[in-house]
Amino acid sequence: MTHVRGSTATHIHASKVPAVTLGFWLVKTLATTLGETGGDAVTMSMGLGYLAGTGIFAALLVVAVSAQIRATQFNPWLYWFAIIASTTVGTTLADFADRSLGIGYPGGSVLLLTLLVASLAAWYRSTGSISVESVTHARSETFYWITITFSQTLGTALGDWTADTAGLGYAGGMAIFGGLLTLVAALYFASSISRTALFWSAFVLTRPLGAVVGDFLDKPVADGGMALGRYPASCVLLIAIVALIALLPQRAAQRRA
Repeated sequence: MTHVRGSTATHIHASKVPAVTLGFWLVKTLATTLGETGGDAVTMSMGLGYLAGTGIFAALLVVAVSAQIRATQFNPWLYWFAIIASTTVGTTLADFADRSLGIGYPGGSVLLLTLLVASLAAWYRSTGSISVESVTHARSETFYWITITFSQTLGTALGDWTADTAGLGYAGGMAIFGGLLTLVAALYFASSISRTALFWSAFVLTRPLGAVVGDFLDKPVADGGMALGRYPASCVLLIAIVALIALLPQRAAQRRA
């Protein structure tokens, strides 16, 4: 798309991912919560285990991301399906590393943070930008989804580490990550800090918030949860996500050149 004003032409390139709006963050938070309850439903309630659950959701992620990259324009349903797949594989992969491999959430968090930073650095070196507006071609989109998968897995490890290992409980975890997200929002409106840096900070922080909220919804009352159950909680969250995608405006991010 090209807009001409006087002798100046502005080329607007539509991204393959959504613009960052309040609606985006609402759906993202619900999707990360669904990732926690849905991942636990498959690995624990169905008894398939962390390795099998990771394999199932990894296959779904590959299918979703491949379709997303092949798409010629932004499709909100396809995009959020890929996000949900990434957040569920993040749940099962983090649990597998902690409970089956014995790495532990602290060690896993450090490892995943390193991988996340390395992914962002490689992406920037390859394309010159890590902003969502730059996701207009296959190379940047591939880096985008690799980065997202690392961030979703890191967020799961951070959430479980805070609520369980650190002993702060679900209420404590929600307070910490909710407070950090509030701080990021305040910095967005009241500072000149890079919007891209703030975006990725918020993107990572919504995942541990979703992890502790998901556990709060399905864990027994004796453990500080609401005991709603993984299946009912997952169904309610999925219905809410579908309703928000259908009702809220979803538009592609745009880059001006």
